[in-house]
Amino acid sequence: MNLTKHWAAALDDYAIDLAWSPDGTQLAAASAAGGITLLATADGAVRHALPGHDDGANCVAWQPATALLASGGQDGRVKFWDAANGQHVASAELGGAWVEHLAWVGSKLFAAAGRTLVVLGPDGNVAHRFKDAPKSISALAPQPAGGCVAVSYFGGVCLWDADDFVVQKEFPYSNGIHALVWSPDNKWLVSGNQDPSVHLWIPETDIELQMSGYEGKVKHLSFDKDSRWLATSGGRDACLWDCAGAGPEGREPAMLPHDAPVCGVAFQHTHGLLASASADGVVMLWSPERKQPLRATVKMPVAATKLAWSPDDRLLAIGSEKGVVYVLKCEG
Repeated sequence: MNLTKHWAAALDDYAIDLAWSPDGTQLAAASAAGGITLLATADGAVRHALPGHDDGANCVAWQPATALLASGGQDGRVKFWDAANGQHVASAELGGAWVEHLAWVGSKLFAAAGRTLVVLGPDGNVAHRFKDAPKSISALAPQPAGGCVAVSYFGGVCLWDADDFVVQKEFPYSNGIHALVWSPDNKWLVSGNQDPSVHLWIPETDIELQMSGYEGKVKHLSFDKDSRWLATSGGRDACLWDCAGAGPEGREPAMLPHDAPVCGVAFQHTHGLLASASADGVVMLWSPERKQPLRATVKMPVAATKLAWSPDDRLLAIGSEKGVVYVLKCEG
C-alpha cells in the first residue's frame, strides 16, 4: 500500500475544516480567515471561492446526497451554499457566539454556537431551538441510524431525539469533553476528554467504561467500519482499542507509535485502513490486524489540522497549519 501525491492547493490561512461532497467530486476547505474553497477532486482546481464568514470560518458540512453545503463561522451565522454554482442561498443568525459544530440528519441541520443548539432547514429557517446547554457545546455526533444526536458540554452528554427534539438520555461526566463519536453499529458512544481519558457508553443498556492513562487531552477519535477498532489520539502513539464483545476496559490497547504528539486519526469508510498524523508532519497508514505501519508513510512540511477520506476511500485529504491542502492517493 502506498500514499502518493495527487495534488495540493493553497488557502489564505490555516485549514480549519475539510469535507468531501457526497458524490466525491469536490472537496470543501474552510480557511480560518473565513473563506471556503471548493476544489475539484480530479486535479485540485478551484471550482468556487466562496466568501464564507467575516472574522473566520469554523466548520463545513454537506447535506447527504445533495450539492448543498453548510458552513459555520465566527460571525455567529450558518450559511448555506449551492455548490453546483457557488451561490449563497440562505443563512441563519445564531447569536453572538461562534458557530463551531454542524451535523446533518437527513434534511435537518443541527448547529451549535456557545450554549445554543438549533435545528435548521435547508432554507435557513429555524425548525427548533433547544433549551440552552449548561455549558458551551463542545461536540455534536449524530447517531448513524439517525435516531438521535449526541451533544457534549463540560459536565456531560445529552442525547436529543432527532425527530421529536426531546431528551432521550443524559450521561453526566465531571470534566471537559473534546470529541464525540458513535460506532457505525450504533452500540458505542465515545468521548475524548480533557482529564485525559476516553469514556464509553452503551446507551441502550446504560453501561459505561473508562480508559485513562493518556499523556494529554484526547481530541481525536475514529471507529473502523466494523465497529471493532477505536482509534484515539492523546499522546505520541495512536491508541487502538478492541471494542469487540464487552468492550475495551481492562484490555491493553495496541500502541501505534509516532515521534511527536498525534494530531489526527481517521479510519476509511468502507475499507479497513487507519490514517494517523502527528505534529511533526508525519502521516502513516496502518492495518489494525497487523498493528504495523504500512509502507505508506509520508512526511509533510507542517503538521496536519484535519484528515478526511474521500467517499470511495481512494483519496486522503490533509489540511495543514500553513493553509495548504494536500490530497494523497491510496494505491496498492
